[in-house]
Amino acid sequence: MPPQLPPVASDELAAALLQAVITAALATLCIFLFQRHRKAYFAWFAAAWTLYLLRLGAIGSFLLSGKRPWLYVHQVITGLTALALLWAALVFSRQLAWRWRYLLVALFPPVWSVVAIYRLDSFLLAAAPMVTFLSLATLWSGWTFLDYHRRVRSSGARLLAGAFFLWGLHHLDYPFLRAQGAWTPWGYYLDILFELAVGAGILVLVLDDLRRGLSALSALSGDLQRGGDVLTALLERPLELPAVRGSAYFASDHEERGAWSVERGALAAATLHAPRSTLTCIRGGGSCAAWTGTHPEGELATLLDRVMRSGRPQVAPGVAGHASVAALPVLREGVATGAFVLAGDARDPFTALDETFLRALGQQVGAALHNAALYEQLGARTEELQRLSTRMVRQHEEERRRLSRELHDETAQVFTAVKMQLGVLRADLPERRERLDRVLSLIDTGIGSIRSVTNDLRPSLLDDLGLLPALRSLCADFQERSGVRTTLDAPATLPPLTEDAELALFRALQEGLSNVARHAGAASAHVTVAVNDGAAPEVRLTIRDDGGGLGAPADLTRWEREGHMGLVGMRERIAALGGTVTIGDAGRGAQLNVRVPLATRDG
Repeated sequence: MPPQLPPVASDELAAALLQAVITAALATLCIFLFQRHRKAYFAWFAAAWTLYLLRLGAIGSFLLSGKRPWLYVHQVITGLTALALLWAALVFSRQLAWRWRYLLVALFPPVWSVVAIYRLDSFLLAAAPMVTFLSLATLWSGWTFLDYHRRVRSSGARLLAGAFFLWGLHHLDYPFLRAQGAWTPWGYYLDILFELAVGAGILVLVLDDLRRGLSALSALSGDLQRGGDVLTALLERPLELPAVRGSAYFASDHEERGAWSVERGALAAATLHAPRSTLTCIRGGGSCAAWTGTHPEGELATLLDRVMRSGRPQVAPGVAGHASVAALPVLREGVATGAFVLAGDARDPFTALDETFLRALGQQVGAALHNAALYEQLGARTEELQRLSTRMVRQHEEERRRLSRELHDETAQVFTAVKMQLGVLRADLPERRERLDRVLSLIDTGIGSIRSVTNDLRPSLLDDLGLLPALRSLCADFQERSGVRTTLDAPATLPPLTEDAELALFRALQEGLSNVARHAGAASAHVTVAVNDGAAPEVRLTIRDDGGGLGAPADLTRWEREGHMGLVGMRERIAALGGTVTIGDAGRGAQLNVRVPLATRDG
């Protein structure tokens, strides 16, 4: 039969077994987190808990056998576990890179354990340095998380800091209490509580990162979907992440694929491609604002090169004067066309976000920037078309003015001279008077037609008296010619308008009244001219008739296809001034609304 263990040793083994189960669960959790997020500190936490599990196996073997080598292994692994936990905290907070000189610190547990176990007879002298080492390493871990909490305000880091501080203080009671059996088995249960607190802190840390990261990046996604100044949204939104101090966008600058430029806060671009082309910082924000227009250098260039080649997010500490720099690839059609960079005084702001999510975000950012480029090009084309339309309208008006002047100054004068000569002939040839009267009557009709045409081509009243008298004359003349009762409601004076605006309003009334006569079948028409002095000053022209109405939804495009070019020309003329034209039913009859922004002759 195997020897019976003392009750105290049996209780201690049971507590150690329970702690081993919990420690194995923590190691499994950290392995899962590492596999899910591929962050080095999760691997170090997993290594620390694995070492802790081996420590418990060593102490159990020592309790069962009483052999000193197991006590030596226990002491060494205990020290290495504390260092692994400290290293995981430092990698998490500061992304420290491994240096071979750090092995000097890791040599202390095995070296001192030889001295303590095999060379010293005083238990207190043997235990005190090792206990102090363990306590300092654990307290340092707590301070690392407390410093991170101070910079980022993380509830998970606060919980970890408290757990490690208390655990570090708990190590100090070993020479005086636990080594004497005073804490057996309660010391194990207290260690279990500290382990559970650390495990809970890691989980809360992950949840904090997920909540903050997803909140900021989802808000950024919403900004990109809304359009507008995409680049500004891309740079400003991540600055809301804790400890992020700067952001920048780098884009490919290859001569065969076009260059990026920023105009009026939006992005204009040619075609994007090629991860191997030179990168240029299109714009920087926060502490990275000075990067605008520069090319990456040194470690930043190396980091961005890895991002462009791999198409995966990359993080590096101590780059370009920042504690941490994270780079997210901007993807289009699966190819990295740029990089979105975040710089700050804490580690990777994308800590707990899946790479799949980040790649999807990078694709969305790339698509949004490409769309912004297309919108910029479309806006430029639209402005060019508007300028062309305005120029064509002006040329059209100049041509009408020239024709009106030629008809008035030449053709009408010729008809007048012919009439005078015929009048002389009429007096000299009484026998031909009746026939000459008919000729004179035809000449009078021709002169009247010429005057009507010249007035339509370029109303002299508009040039001689101004807009309001010209509108009144147009309404009176329309009523006389068409028989449609026409009234005009207008203020005594109008603010100064540009020549183009006056002509556009006159032509709009001219076309509107012409449509009333041809299509409305109305008995009366009412014209209103009003000035809106609000936040957006404008002149409003309204033409309302009591005819049959439209009988169908207003659609200028449909009317254009059907050949109603007058309204379409009116819309283009008004749009060139920044105004609008709408038409619709107004109860009985139809109503045409024209709005033209106010602009002085100097503006």
